[in-house]
Amino acid sequence: MTRHEDKEAAVRRMMDTPHPPVPADLAVRAEALGARRARRDRVARRVLWTLFVLAALAFTVWASAERPWEVPPTQTTPPLEGW
Repeated sequence: MTRHEDKEAAVRRMMDTPHPPVPADLAVRAEALGARRARRDRVARRVLWTLFVLAALAFTVWASAERPWEVPPTQTTPPLEGW
């Protein structure tokens, strides 16, 4: 037998055994877990969007106060000494 045939035979032996029993409330537990996960994901998305909007608002307020796009005023030259 080749290695592939050995693996196939092992899988067939595993498939011939009786299947384990499934808990009766498995579907209910899976639904509850899915609902909790969906709720948690929805809350996380809302929090991230809120943080994004607050960051954009803070940047807008800062930019309107500081006006970083304007050229800063020129500095005066230092006085000449020793002439």
